[in-house]
Amino acid sequence: MKHLQITSQTVAISRTDSIGDVVLTLPICVWLKKHFPTIKIVFIGSTYTVPVIKCLPEVDEVIDWKTMEELPVQARISFIQSIGIDIFIHVFPKKEIASLVKKAGIPYRIGTSHRPFHFLTCNIKPNFTRRKSDLHESQLNFELLRPLGLHEIPSINEISDLIASFKAPETSLPEDVNSFINQHPKTIILHPKSQGSALEWGMKNYAELANYLLENNYGVIFTGTEKEGLLFRDMIPKHPNCFDSTGKLTLNQLIVLINKSVGLVACSTGPLHISGILGKTTCGLFSPRKPIHPGRWKALGQDVHIFTHDDNCPICSKKKTCRCIEEIEVSLVLNKLLYK
Repeated sequence: MKHLQITSQTVAISRTDSIGDVVLTLPICVWLKKHFPTIKIVFIGSTYTVPVIKCLPEVDEVIDWKTMEELPVQARISFIQSIGIDIFIHVFPKKEIASLVKKAGIPYRIGTSHRPFHFLTCNIKPNFTRRKSDLHESQLNFELLRPLGLHEIPSINEISDLIASFKAPETSLPEDVNSFINQHPKTIILHPKSQGSALEWGMKNYAELANYLLENNYGVIFTGTEKEGLLFRDMIPKHPNCFDSTGKLTLNQLIVLINKSVGLVACSTGPLHISGILGKTTCGLFSPRKPIHPGRWKALGQDVHIFTHDDNCPICSKKKTCRCIEEIEVSLVLNKLLYK
């Protein structure tokens, strides 16, 4: 494959889906800045993920795609042209964005060859597929950098090292949350829900884990949205060292809280990925069913620990609906948190 010549160009990364997907895309920004330090990186994300993207210093500019969607088509094209983009990388394929980028006349437009609309909108099409690959999601993102000189897909450990520059924002916590975390330096965050994006461990298991942590003098904070809190709030242990923060935190504040904690337990959802790249003891609860298995979606980080009930679950192996994740033993997660 012929490599593009890069000097001081502006490179745009487009990933407008969820937090976890965005976190697993950030390492390619670091790789680009490491190999081409004079380039400008523009990241196009969703309103919800903008606070996460801004935590990575290698990203020079963040664009909220939602605000662009509110503009007329020609205004969107003009806006894209005004940024001065030389290379546009479609990490999350989106037909509308791909069409606008082509109409804006961006010189180099990179997107996987496995999306039919890319044949009409992209002029550089690396040949790889996510659906049947055994690579981790973060590694698959690196496939898009081969036209820019990448020769070998880095390992998960190498990618985890790349993301070390991610820093929590300078944001104040709500007074009651801040007071709790200051009084409990050994605080574990339990994040029971996933807004429907993943299979969940079940609140019964989280409540049991919380009680064991409380017995061992840990502080415990439950996190989630207000809507999620309504689903499990009555099951949170009533204990002075246990705190319900559901519905109280912005995403920036959640990142700060995770950074002030010593660890986090969650299924395959955004806070799990944030905890991992912040270097916290991160316990991820997964189904072994492809394509939602940990081999594809585990969090990055050097202190990440993955739990499944049965890697060879006969139901999951047939890609059928299965709740075996709920059978992961609480003691296994507890021991990983206590004996760090």
